Amino acid sequence: MTGPPRHVACVMDGNGRWAARRALPRTAGHAAAEAAVIDTIEAAHAAGVEWLSLYAFSTENWRRPATEVDFLMRLVRRTVRKHALTLHARGVRCRFLGAADPRVPPPLARDIADLMELTRDNRRLTLTVAFDHGGRRDIVAAARALIRDGVPAEQVTEESFARHLPHPDMPDVDLVIRTSGEQRISNFLLWQVAYAEWMFPRVLWPDFRAGHFWECLDAYRRRERRFGAVPAPATTEERTR
Repeated sequence: MTGPPRHVACVMDGNGRWAARRALPRTAGHAAAEAAVIDTIEAAHAAGVEWLSLYAFSTENWRRPATEVDFLMRLVRRTVRKHALTLHARGVRCRFLGAADPRVPPPLARDIADLMELTRDNRRLTLTVAFDHGGRRDIVAAARALIRDGVPAEQVTEESFARHLPHPDMPDVDLVIRTSGEQRISNFLLWQVAYAEWMFPRVLWPDFRAGHFWECLDAYRRRERRFGAVPAPATTEERTR
């Protein structure tokens, strides 16, 4: 039995399939995902999770049809503007991982900057939205930063490398939840998920709700995290249960 996770990350998968099953355009699935996002944030907040990371848009997602990308940009902007004050009132610190690509519309970039500034002193829950994010890109950026800083190769450690990643105060991920039953990493927080526990609920993201989140937390607590070590010997009490 393990304690509650400090950092939970969600790969919000299944929007397109949710829409296809209803004979709707893919954009309808993305629009329906907003409720799942807010429900998950509220559930994490109530559960005492300190860090929540949501995979909203990857560096590879720019390859999608321009109409879909444009819809996603407008949807993210509407969601940010709609929920900014509520998130702030809840004590949520909002940060974005990525969002540096010049293709991000300037109005959205300004709203993102405003949200981060508004909530920067909050500490009840840190919400990181991985938007225009790629784990490999972050690792390459950290390596370049080490080189620019003139760090000798023999002085590079895991700790010093991690300090050069974007948001270096972000702790390692304890639990990754990927909805829709797909079992892939998809270039998400590659450094931070090295020893994460994974859950793959079959529910599609637009249908994911607080109850599903709590089920994942309960399953996580029943796991024994070993980090490469062997299991601890069972106590007499445990052996006689």
